[in-house]
Amino acid sequence: MATSESCSMFLGRGSLFSGFGGRAGSKHGVSSFAVVDTARRARFVLNLSCKMRQKNISSKSRRQPAKKGRRNPSSLRDETRNAEGSTKVQNSPDDHSSSAHSENSYSPIIPASDAINVDSEGFEQSSSLGREMVIQQAPNEEQLQGFAIGDLTGMIRNAEKNILLLNKARISALENLDKILVEKDDLQAEIRRLETELANTGLQPEFPADKKDIVHNTETEISARKSSLEIDSYQRSLDSDFPSLGEEIGLLREENRSLKEEIEKLKIKLKDGTPTDVEIRLATNVGFSGMGSVIFDSNVGNKGSERKDIEEQMGNTLDTAAKQANNATIILQKNEELQKKFQKLESTLMEENDFRTSLESARRENELLQQKVENLEERLRISDQEIDDQVELYHASVKEFEDALDILKEEGRKRATQVVPDNMPLKFWSQLLLTIEGWFLEKKITIDDAKLLRDMARKKDGKIRDAYIACKEKNDQEAVTILRSLITPLKSPGLHIVHIAAEMAPVAKVGGLGDVVTGLSKALQKKGHLVEIILPKYDCMNHDVISDMKELDVTVNSYFDGQQFENKIWIGIVEGLPVYFIEPCHPWKFFWRGKYYGEHDDFKRFSFFSRAALELLLQSGKKPDIIHCHDWQTSFVPPLYWDIYSSLGLNSARICFTCHNFEYQGASPASELGSCGLDVHQLLRPDRMQDNSSHDRINPVKGAIVYSNIVTTVSPTYAQEVRTAEGGRGLHETLNFHSKKFFGILNGIDTDAWNPATDVFLDHQYSADDLHGKADNKAALRQLLNLSSENSTQPLVCCITRLVPQKGVHLIRHAIYRTLELGGQFILLGSSPVPHIQREFEEISNHFRDHLHARLILTFDDALSHAIFAASDMFVIPSIFEPCGLTQMIAMRYGSVPIARRTGGLNDSVFDVDDKAIPDDMKNGFTFLVPDEKGLSGAMERSFNLYLENPEVWRELVQKNMRTDFSWDASSSQYEELYEKAVMRAQSNS
Repeated sequence: MATSESCSMFLGRGSLFSGFGGRAGSKHGVSSFAVVDTARRARFVLNLSCKMRQKNISSKSRRQPAKKGRRNPSSLRDETRNAEGSTKVQNSPDDHSSSAHSENSYSPIIPASDAINVDSEGFEQSSSLGREMVIQQAPNEEQLQGFAIGDLTGMIRNAEKNILLLNKARISALENLDKILVEKDDLQAEIRRLETELANTGLQPEFPADKKDIVHNTETEISARKSSLEIDSYQRSLDSDFPSLGEEIGLLREENRSLKEEIEKLKIKLKDGTPTDVEIRLATNVGFSGMGSVIFDSNVGNKGSERKDIEEQMGNTLDTAAKQANNATIILQKNEELQKKFQKLESTLMEENDFRTSLESARRENELLQQKVENLEERLRISDQEIDDQVELYHASVKEFEDALDILKEEGRKRATQVVPDNMPLKFWSQLLLTIEGWFLEKKITIDDAKLLRDMARKKDGKIRDAYIACKEKNDQEAVTILRSLITPLKSPGLHIVHIAAEMAPVAKVGGLGDVVTGLSKALQKKGHLVEIILPKYDCMNHDVISDMKELDVTVNSYFDGQQFENKIWIGIVEGLPVYFIEPCHPWKFFWRGKYYGEHDDFKRFSFFSRAALELLLQSGKKPDIIHCHDWQTSFVPPLYWDIYSSLGLNSARICFTCHNFEYQGASPASELGSCGLDVHQLLRPDRMQDNSSHDRINPVKGAIVYSNIVTTVSPTYAQEVRTAEGGRGLHETLNFHSKKFFGILNGIDTDAWNPATDVFLDHQYSADDLHGKADNKAALRQLLNLSSENSTQPLVCCITRLVPQKGVHLIRHAIYRTLELGGQFILLGSSPVPHIQREFEEISNHFRDHLHARLILTFDDALSHAIFAASDMFVIPSIFEPCGLTQMIAMRYGSVPIARRTGGLNDSVFDVDDKAIPDDMKNGFTFLVPDEKGLSGAMERSFNLYLENPEVWRELVQKNMRTDFSWDASSSQYEELYEKAVMRAQSNS
């Protein structure tokens, strides 16, 4: 009774079971809670079945043991598909036993190493579930260890899919079971109603007393077993491990139909009222999910056999239920182990992925390290080679030094053994000392020179004795030069000169300034001086002419507008000269404008650059002797140097400022000056930087004149012209006040770059001794420009210039037409930054587009300029004013006779052939004074006459001009002298 109550209580939790079945499916299959709960319930069913079996020991002894077997999954799949068509309900006990045996055969024992895989395509329509389950055998545990990670991942995904499909099948089975149980309850109610009616009619079944007890006990036991089997059936549907569920439900439906038929027969008998041979068939469903049925027959004559059949059926049923419960428990345990293995495999897979990621990262790092090691090994190899080379050079130098030292020691021993008689009287040495003192007091020699000469006189050195005797017949200047030559080797090897400029040919050139910076620097370098150049790093400069350019791993901070800004420093070699390029890291991108000049903020751009250049010298620890700045763009350097940087330790240099054209002075509002850190209040004064024409403006060129130690311009004549009110452009008073430090030095040209004998731009090289190449170049240029070549001796007049008012554009226009009138040909090469001048000459160019004797090329072409210089017979330079001018020197270098106005540097380099006041060896061209058409026409007519009437004289003139030395040698010597005097004065004052 207790067991029956337990079964009832257990079955009363059907809603809980249904809820459990509904939530069994999850993302990863049955949850651990579901598996544990199911196992617990299976054990409960197993214990209950064992108790029931103990009550029927006698029937258990008569039962035949069921054969155990394990079927192939393929045969199991086929049997499951045919379950509905092959299953039949038998009323005999043998059939029930056979059915129980068949069910046992459909419950294969799956090893723990097996995996259950239910394919969605394996479910077909059946009578009860509408699907069939396909069970496949998974590989054993040893095979799992040999699987690849990808195979394990696939198995895990298939298991997840199978669990989801099993959950769906389980839900469908439970729904069908609920319908069948409702139908069964209705049938039992109908049976009870019919029994009541039979009782009312007096028709009672005849059972012996002992049979009634057996039936009662059997019904009680069957009811308990039914509860147990229903629990077991639910467990099997939960795990989906018993494929005969559809078949068993079909049998149950068949039995219900049989009950309906019996009820109908009873109804007919009741209507007929014939109670004889009454046969009551009580069909009770004792199995769940196809475990068989027990049918009680009321035939009195077969009571003994019925009990035996019932007992055999009950034994078979209990045995099957026990085995199935055991199988359910084993399968649940295997499911738990499989779930653990899946979790372990997932963890192993994640660890494998992490290991692969770390392994790939380590491999890449190893490759990078290997590359770095290879690079370091290559660098070490190169360094070792360089060290070996340096060691060899060092050993060679040491050997040479030791040899020289041995020679000197030998000479010293010889001199020590020789006694040089001093036959000069003391009066001679006293007179020499007094002469040296007199030169020093007269400032003809410096204090350092005087000291060295005194030491030589006190030692009665034979060199100074012989030199002084040789100077007896010479004047003081010549004597000073001779004696100073004795001490020159004892002095420093040269000066350290730093040029700060906005241009340098050919890397950044606009006009003659770039040529001067390069030419002068190269000449000073040849004289043994250390020359360095500092330039802005323009975005538009010619990088192709810079060799070994690189950015230094250092930044120089400079002050501007109240804060510090970084500057990148680049270095490179231009024309053999070391050059520093400053690239400001300023948000306004000062030198990234696509052009050199002409910006609205040029004052700020170049004041920033000037201070950054001095900051570079300060932070690099350089101690230059001369800082040479050029034009107004770097005229901020002198006041910055003396007002700020000399007190910071940069005080070894003397400042030289060269103004190449006083027309450009950079005057701006006074407030602009404060950006670079200068004190506007102190500098806005008449004796400092206040503009002479506008007292609220700052004039940088004036400040440079005031603050520099040396002030120069580019020709002696121009130096005189700018000291007048007309030529000084407002600075004549300032220049006159500082006239003692103001000099005019004529520029030179780079005779290496401008040499017709080696010019690579020419089709035919030539020299003063062989002029045939000049005629060939003339013919080639005519052919290039489609000019007439009928008369090879027809004079060719050329002009290469910027078309600005300074150059006398109206006289250039006149020269074109006058040349054609005189029977010559004219070529113009140049352009104008002034729009209306450019348009005017474009109209003239269009007019002469198809002309046979005139051609205007309104652009700049460096290669074409070389060809024009070489081909031209005459060169026109009609400037209104010209500080120096280089085209007249280049033209003469290439054998072209200049026709120039006497102004500035033209007056210092071109001398009229008809001027009797000029020595014959200096006459080299034709000049005019008044800048008008009459003066130009007169000079051109005289030039044409000499060319056409006296070709031999013309040839001699050409050859003489080509031999004239227009190099920087003479000019650089003058600068060198000014530098040395400034340095000497600084040393004497210190």
